[in-house]
Amino acid sequence: MSGHGGGGAIISGIGISEIGRRTGISGADLTTRAATAAIADAGLELAQIDAVTSVAGGEIPGLSAHLRVTARWHDKGVASGGLLAPVLAACRAVANGEARHVLIYRTVLMMGGTILPAEGARAATASANAGGPISLPGMEWMGPLLTMHAYSAANWLAMHCRRHMHLYGTTKEQLGWLAVNSRRNAALNPDAAYREPITLEDYFSARMISDPFGLFDCDVPIDGSIALVVSASDYADDCKNTPVRVEAFGGAPVGGTWDQRPDYPKMASVEAAAEMWSQTDLRPGDIDVAELYDGFTFLTLAWLEALGICGEGESGPYIEGGTRISLEGELPLNTYGGQLSAGRMHGYWIVHEAVLQLRHQAGLRQIAGAEVAVAAVGGGPIAGCMLLTR
Repeated sequence: MSGHGGGGAIISGIGISEIGRRTGISGADLTTRAATAAIADAGLELAQIDAVTSVAGGEIPGLSAHLRVTARWHDKGVASGGLLAPVLAACRAVANGEARHVLIYRTVLMMGGTILPAEGARAATASANAGGPISLPGMEWMGPLLTMHAYSAANWLAMHCRRHMHLYGTTKEQLGWLAVNSRRNAALNPDAAYREPITLEDYFSARMISDPFGLFDCDVPIDGSIALVVSASDYADDCKNTPVRVEAFGGAPVGGTWDQRPDYPKMASVEAAAEMWSQTDLRPGDIDVAELYDGFTFLTLAWLEALGICGEGESGPYIEGGTRISLEGELPLNTYGGQLSAGRMHGYWIVHEAVLQLRHQAGLRQIAGAEVAVAAVGGGPIAGCMLLTR
């Protein structure tokens, strides 16, 4: 194998805070707990951390000072990777010698369902009803969607899913197997928000959110924080735990669109996956465990096809019955319960779980002999993915 893209980087440490719904714990406290745990897990001291970064290059104000980290590298952001952009930027930085150990975190707190504040949604609606242009700073690309009063990602992805159903015969029952499988895996994860089993009957009985998505097609809002330490590869021998190598990674450039692609309903995951595979001799058949974004069930189907795990339009039959994607199956999928059951961490729990699996530290949900994992995050015009090896 050859890691042309990520070969100079390893994930040396991981940390996770308490996970729950309406915990009342502040974002700063959750972040501090996850970050401190990740640094200790890497076998490092705070003084050895060269930078602290998060999504969009931003961080909780004062966090570096609170942790007593002196920044020796600054994440200027990258033009690709979506939610994984800071992780990919850190991989590049340590591979190029700009930094040695970078702490990346993602912290979430439960919040409302629309992407816009209520005032923004009302203003957009009024403008659309009046036949006028929609002007929201930084969100001009959403114009066609807002004109149709589609203010939530549930609406946008539901349209992708419905188109996929029309083209390929994908069924709602096939989507349901993702939800059932995720909950089955979550039962083995003590940190998961929801662990009680569900059946296909439960899935079909759940209230509709945005056709064809019902409640169990949508991820679970939680409070929590996850942190990672990305280190230079020559630190591998000194890691406290088994280091996980970044074999390759890929990201889609910013500036894409949700609904205007000529190959709709494909998404930026196609470009991200292509870049990742171009950097390695490994192939989809080498993957032992897949942690794929499931903000909505259809996103997982999109990633299965984009990554070449199955053919175009074949993701529905691929997951049907839930056998192939079970912990005992051909390709164990979202082994920690995914965002559908464990909770929405914007893809960072995906990376955390991939590392645990490759370290062989995932407990009752461990995939025996796991050596290669793929972690893929995002949907619509934003996407990033990583191929990780033990």
